[in-house]
Amino acid sequence: MIKYQYVAKKIKQMIYQQQLPKGAQLDNIEGLINQYQVSRSTIIKALDCLERQGVIYQVQGSGIFVRQRKKRGYLNFLQSHGFTVDLDDTYGISKVLNVDLIKPNSKVKDNLQCDDGEDVYFIKRLRYVDGKLYGLEKSYYRKKLINYLNKEIVENSIFSYIQDNYNINIGFSDKYFQVIKLDTETAQYLGLQAGEPALYVEEVFYTTAGEPFDFSTIIYHYENARFCVQNHSK
Repeated sequence: MIKYQYVAKKIKQMIYQQQLPKGAQLDNIEGLINQYQVSRSTIIKALDCLERQGVIYQVQGSGIFVRQRKKRGYLNFLQSHGFTVDLDDTYGISKVLNVDLIKPNSKVKDNLQCDDGEDVYFIKRLRYVDGKLYGLEKSYYRKKLINYLNKEIVENSIFSYIQDNYNINIGFSDKYFQVIKLDTETAQYLGLQAGEPALYVEEVFYTTAGEPFDFSTIIYHYENARFCVQNHSK
């Protein structure tokens, strides 16, 4: 994990663990530098990261303040660092259905820019929030970049595992949305009826160097899944 991301994570944990209310003022930049023993540029990047996530807001000449927390059980629609990252206080779990090493089909190859014959890990998981089924997720990871995955790892945050165990810094993603009608197989997984509506999302995740390493799709349960967008002016 990049240093500023680590500091942002620690500040976020502090805010939530101390249950700081909306409008609570944090230490100024100098105070945060002393507290976390990092450079000014690292603190500034960490604060910008938290502002983009909707955790804080900064008022020039006044300080750094805690923003209104999103409602419990809502996923940030603009969050691009994985499902688990957005569930700080919400009981989120995964039921792993598949962890297989496969040869990618043409769609996966196009999205991951795989070489011919390259192996990918195929992960299929049911995602739950507060005991409610949120969606069916299918993910493809390049073995060339992420050498090993197993059921125990993918029951938790794969991104945290990648950042902790591989020299990979997660940079950005491209996300695509579409409303679909459920096919019979997917409907059975979600406990719904074939032909009912669902939000289908595709996302390609890249390293900071611009190399794709994860292509994921998720089909959300239309009765259970809830989303928010915490935007900012920058």
